[in-house]
Amino acid sequence: MRTPLLFVFAAAAVCACSSPQQRQTPLFGDSLEAQQVFADDAESTLLRRDADGRLLPPMAASKPYQVPSPHGARSDEYYWLRDDTRSDPQMLAYLNAENAYQQAMMAHTEPLQEQLYQEMIGRIVADDASVPEFKNGWWYYRRFEAGGDYPIYARRRGSMDAPEQILLDGNALAQDHSYYQIGNYQVSPNGRLLAWVEDTVGRRQWQLRVRDLDDDTTALAAIDNVQTDIAWSADSGSVLYIEKDPQTLLGERVRRHRLGSDPASDELLFEETDSSFYLSLHNSRSDRYVMIESESTVSSETRVAAADDPELRFAVVYPRQRDHKYEIEDHRNSWVILSNWQAPNFRLLQVPMAQSGDRAAWRELVPHREDALVERFQVFTDFLAINEKVGGLSQLRVRPWSGAADQTISADESPYDFLLSDNPDPASATVRYEYSSLVTPKSVYDYAPASGQRTLLKRDPVPGYDATLYVSEFIHARSRDGKQIPVSLLRRRDLPIDGTAALLQYGYGSYGSTYEPRFDSNWVSLLDRGVVVAIAHIRGGQALGRAWYEDGRLLNKKNTFNDFIDVTRHLIERAYAAPNRVAATGGSAGGLLMGAVVNQDPKLYRAVVSRVPFVDVVTTMLDESIPLTTNEFDEWGNPKQKAYYDYMLSYSPYDNLRAGGYPAMLITSGLWDSQVQYFEPTKYVARLRTLKTDSSPLLLKTDMEGGHGGNSGRYQKYRDRAIELAFILDQVQAATAAHGGTE
Repeated sequence: MRTPLLFVFAAAAVCACSSPQQRQTPLFGDSLEAQQVFADDAESTLLRRDADGRLLPPMAASKPYQVPSPHGARSDEYYWLRDDTRSDPQMLAYLNAENAYQQAMMAHTEPLQEQLYQEMIGRIVADDASVPEFKNGWWYYRRFEAGGDYPIYARRRGSMDAPEQILLDGNALAQDHSYYQIGNYQVSPNGRLLAWVEDTVGRRQWQLRVRDLDDDTTALAAIDNVQTDIAWSADSGSVLYIEKDPQTLLGERVRRHRLGSDPASDELLFEETDSSFYLSLHNSRSDRYVMIESESTVSSETRVAAADDPELRFAVVYPRQRDHKYEIEDHRNSWVILSNWQAPNFRLLQVPMAQSGDRAAWRELVPHREDALVERFQVFTDFLAINEKVGGLSQLRVRPWSGAADQTISADESPYDFLLSDNPDPASATVRYEYSSLVTPKSVYDYAPASGQRTLLKRDPVPGYDATLYVSEFIHARSRDGKQIPVSLLRRRDLPIDGTAALLQYGYGSYGSTYEPRFDSNWVSLLDRGVVVAIAHIRGGQALGRAWYEDGRLLNKKNTFNDFIDVTRHLIERAYAAPNRVAATGGSAGGLLMGAVVNQDPKLYRAVVSRVPFVDVVTTMLDESIPLTTNEFDEWGNPKQKAYYDYMLSYSPYDNLRAGGYPAMLITSGLWDSQVQYFEPTKYVARLRTLKTDSSPLLLKTDMEGGHGGNSGRYQKYRDRAIELAFILDQVQAATAAHGGTE
């Protein structure tokens, strides 16, 4: 998925556009006035000014190139900026020039950036730790050390008073890398071995490693280019992983590594041959089974093997069928199934394991409801825990196996979000969940169905934050076709609603992913400067059920963009914002949203921050060598089919740029991004520079060492966020330190 930060491209060969002849073409057009001068050191880029002393933006050379398709070729004069090796000096020089230009154009905001950064890190506890989770005799948790950029994963045997055993120290592991991320770790059933995956590039081509925790030795040299998924055999003698295709980065093969053997001989357990399916792997929560899941946008299939089976013989629970999605958990000798069979918003069913392939044997546990989307569930010995969404807001429901009445956990404030935690022990008498709202920091609770008692284990500490100063609202905006769009709003309580405030509106609207109304301490820096924050729960997400998603994908995709614009207009009409002080932001597929709405209504927004935006929709979806393309034909459409080609072409941001005025825009990218290739936002900026007729800034900031989620360091992320917020505040003229004030 082209997720925000959220949510989940490399190719092997250099594209034809970066041939030696083409590299001889001057990087920046023919105008001497517009040329940039580069020293041998790429970081010593010298930016020129015009006769009036104004800094000139980098201008990429235009090189004719025809993008082929079954429906005719399209011209892409900046296709040459794609270099799959990421080593072309001309391309790298252009990115460095854009980075230098961005820094120079935002130099006047550096004091504000520093102020915002200090505010943001001042609201985090430097040595914070997670609530411990108990499994197989150990308490597991994650903690940070003051000044440390990376988490430390640790455990204690039996009691939190026992000595600490560090499993992984991210700070130590990251020392020799400019980028480092731990993607997942799993301890073996015997508690002695640790398997983990790490990324030292930002490309999500993970390496699998295994460590013996008793003598702290590495038992396995790295296995390269795997997914984050890890599973163990019951005897702790084998670790299972998913091998990726080196070009598409699509997980394709589940392999078994027997500890002590040569990884080159690892056994192939399953190969997914349909490139429209994602592959995942995990142990069941009960640890009784190993599960392989194949999932596309519209269908899924699960294979299971007994974890104690020496041969790990996998069997299909129910064969894949178009438009049928399901998930399973084991309960005694039956499967509990979350399925959309004859239930668009999903329902829960139960079937004896031996009869899982016979739908006639499926017995309904929780029926389908038109007004409630079942999002996830967990099976416990004594009850079922169900995460569902009703009226755009989430809630938790507990259903005892005894047949007693359901227990529903909801909230007094609105909007809010409930999320089931991992709950690794199905025998637990309590269910753990997270609660958050726009004004309440993440809070971890244990709920005991037997007594109805709810226990707060931890609320994230936010130094200096006073929740009573802020107020949230959950309202609805009418779309142009009559739909009621949920909107989550946050502001200072003393901010007047009189049409003078600045507004920052968030959106995503793809893959059925909902931008939940959770607490973000960084927003306090906006709120205290008189900015209203809004989340538009637009179609393409699932805030109002599966139909809300279906109405925002494929040939309905434009509803996503229309909804976002209609929410903005509604908030202006309702006096939440001044018409000339509205900013918008979104990332990944939310960056597609940003590109589409500024093409559709460029005067509506004063400023836009678009993170790693998916903006070259048609070209990307025509190229099956690019990661994610084949998986997403059911999300965007297959442009090899004329109807989808024409529709996608009608909204693709890159293809619909036109001469005229545009908002101030900050576009971010990652050179090693595996989900939205760096060249999409780069080409977008290059083309827009030649078309925009206004003087508002257009800035491109590329993380030369990061991927889809940006830099891996904890504190660097706050630096990046400070740049984005400073850009917004500078443009909407709300950069004073005093709350409620404007410049």
